[in-house]
Order: sequence, then C-alpha cells, then structure tokens
Amino acid sequence: MAFLGADISKNKIDVCLLVAGIKGKKKQKVFTNEPCVARKIIDWLEAQKCASDNMTVVMEATGIYHENLAYGLHDAGISVCMANPYRVREFACGMDILTKNDTVDAFVLACYGELKHPDAWVPPSVEVRKLRALLRQRDALKEDVQRTANRLEKAHSTSTPREVIASLERTHGWLSDELGRIEKLITDHTDNDPGLKADLELLKSIKCVKEQVGREMLALLKDGTFKSASQVAAYLGIIPVERVSGSSVRGRAHMSKTGPSIVRAKLYVAALSAIRWNKPAKAIYERLVAKGKAKKAALGAVMRKLVHMCFGVLKTRLPWDENYAATA
Repeated sequence: MAFLGADISKNKIDVCLLVAGIKGKKKQKVFTNEPCVARKIIDWLEAQKCASDNMTVVMEATGIYHENLAYGLHDAGISVCMANPYRVREFACGMDILTKNDTVDAFVLACYGELKHPDAWVPPSVEVRKLRALLRQRDALKEDVQRTANRLEKAHSTSTPREVIASLERTHGWLSDELGRIEKLITDHTDNDPGLKADLELLKSIKCVKEQVGREMLALLKDGTFKSASQVAAYLGIIPVERVSGSSVRGRAHMSKTGPSIVRAKLYVAALSAIRWNKPAKAIYERLVAKGKAKKAALGAVMRKLVHMCFGVLKTRLPWDENYAATA
C-alpha cells in the first residue's frame, strides 16, 4: 500500500508520495487547486507506476478547499482519509518535526497514513451535502441581515444622508427576502426527501430540539464520519479538557471549543431550554450544580447530553423517550 499526503490550500496542493515506507524514497509535486486537480494527480500517480487500488491519499479538511480533490479521488475509486489537523500536528511533534510549511506538512500527512492507517473517508450523500450548503447560506444571510439592520439603526441615530438610508433599507429588504427564500428551500428539501424527513422527525422528538438544531444535527450526523456520540461531541468541541499534572499543575477543566462554533452556539441555546423542560437534561444540570460545578460547565454537560440523544435516536430509529433510564 502506497500513501500520498496532500496539503491543501486555496490556490495549490502540495503532495508527497511514499512508495516504500517512511524511510524509503519520497516524491513531491505541487498542483494548482482547481476543479480538475483530482484527474491531474491521478495521471501523475500513474506516471509513478502507482496503481489506484493500492493507493491511499491522506488530507485534512480545510474548509471547502479540499472538496475538489476529495470528491474527485473518491469518485475515481481511490481511498481517501480525512485526518484530524490537531492530531496530525501532535504526530509531527512526536516525530521531532517542528518545522511547518506546505512541503513538510504533505510529508507528515503521508507518514501519518503509513503509521496510523486512519479509516477511509465516506462522503455524505448528495441530499446531505445540499442541506449543509443551504444551512451555511442561511447562516451567512442571517449575519448579513443583522449587520445591515445594525448599520440602519446607527444611520437613523445620526445625520446620515437620505440616500444612504434608502440604500440600507433596500439592502435590508432584499437580504430579508432572500433569507426567507432560502428558509423555504431548506424546508422543502427536508420535506421532499423521505429519508431526511424521517430523520428530522426523530430528532425533533427530543424535547427542546427544534427545527434549527434538528437540521444542524441532521446535516452533521448523516455525514457518516462518526461511529459514536462521543466522537460527535469531540468534533463539536463540547468535551471537557483537563489540565492536571503532578501536584503543581491544577488547571480548571474547560470546553475544548475546537469544532464549528455555529453549531455549538445553537446547541447552547437548546441547552438553556433543556435545563427547564427536558427531564434527563434538567437532572444532569441540577446534579452538577449541586456538586459545586459552575453553571456554564453544567450547561456544557447538557449540550453533550443533547448530542448523545440525537445520535441515539438516529442509531436506534426510535423516537426519544424521556423516561428511558440512561446514564449521562
């Protein structure tokens, strides 16, 4: 098995090919990050006498810039692995590689694949990808609407020319209309797809998980990447991170906050409601507060509990039962 490390940025992709292990010869090349980049890399691999069925490409998810390569390679039948950037960096330090640049990072990714053999990446379905794109567009429009509303409020509070106010009003009106249109597209997309609709109903059976959180968790959990609820919580950055060593280091545990902040913020709002109306979540919150935990730390535990509930209903295909005796 040969491993190819691919360090991806907006404009270019640095690759490093290991044919005979870490200590063997390595081959490196730089490609332009463009829609046809997967085909170019495959042609280069064939020129290096590497069979596609004996090749694994290791990369990190870099926003959206990895998608051209990841989907192109997967569609061509080449195994793709998505590595956790934090773990790859720690892996590099463990190999005494302290330098960080694109060429070195590609080599580190190839070594990571050679030694760790991460699981193959399975892309989400077309329906889930569309839902995710619509959700991100909605969130961006909501920010734009709020930003324009704030500018309009300030304009009314000062001696702003009428032409500027009129421009802001038109912009705010158009953005609000577009936001409504995207909201309808999201609703239609989930309602018209039987699988997504059934999954969303299961998620909404959880008390305090409504449309927004339900759709966010649906887009996340249907990705197929996660094998357990704990992995989902770790990805979202809502797991506690301790800092304790010996007798001198006694740092307070804090939430890791390494995942997407948008989803985490919506889970936080859902947790605020859950500590009042969701029996298991309320019990966890009250128990932790009674033990002296900070209220925000207890809310973090409630957020994790909601993630476990969401994962559970999709895995069991059973609606949520608040009287089900489960430990936190």
